[in-house]
Amino acid sequence: MKFFIDTANLEDIAEAQALGVLDGVTTNPSLMAKEGITGEDNIINHYKKICDIVEGDVSAEVISTDFEGMVKEGEALAALHPQIVVKLPLIADGIKACKYFSDKGIRTNVTLVFSAGQALLAAKAGATYVSPFLGRLDDISTDGLNLIAEIRQIYDNYGFNTQILAASIRHTMHVIDCAKIGSDVMTGPLSSIKGLLKHPLTDIGLAKFLEDYKKGNS
Repeated sequence: MKFFIDTANLEDIAEAQALGVLDGVTTNPSLMAKEGITGEDNIINHYKKICDIVEGDVSAEVISTDFEGMVKEGEALAALHPQIVVKLPLIADGIKACKYFSDKGIRTNVTLVFSAGQALLAAKAGATYVSPFLGRLDDISTDGLNLIAEIRQIYDNYGFNTQILAASIRHTMHVIDCAKIGSDVMTGPLSSIKGLLKHPLTDIGLAKFLEDYKKGNS
């Protein structure tokens, strides 16, 4: 499973990259605003900075909601860097734009997916990635992991190449559960990745090893 980090924070991205397990980055207008990145020029420059840090795909989201606007924005974003993947909302014009980009060989990430039917449409339109938001479903007492499982089954049934990018990851168990189900990618905060490192027996064992080493060399 690929590990993406869902942030616009350059320090977090650099830390995840240094860990050696990062495969890409996802961002959105809310994450940009959280880092104080506003204005078209600043956002574009920030995408370039992210691409300078990571080696994998970087999803850059359009803000237009009409087909023509998405195409114009998406083409400009794709031209920024070979790592850029154009991120589109799962609406009718978003699906149309996805098909347009797919036919031109421009990679896409269809986002804000909350049903298997939506994911099926994205795959039919040639999406590179589809982003079901399991955490947001969990927030309203709906089984987000079940959605991942449904999409996995449908894609396997028909041999779709679209990668399932489990988004809105809240914690480390989301990561483990998505890996069990067969999600191709997960994207979440740095804490969800670093949390996989933690186990009390590892800490206890290491402390014991170091203690015994000191005793043997004192």
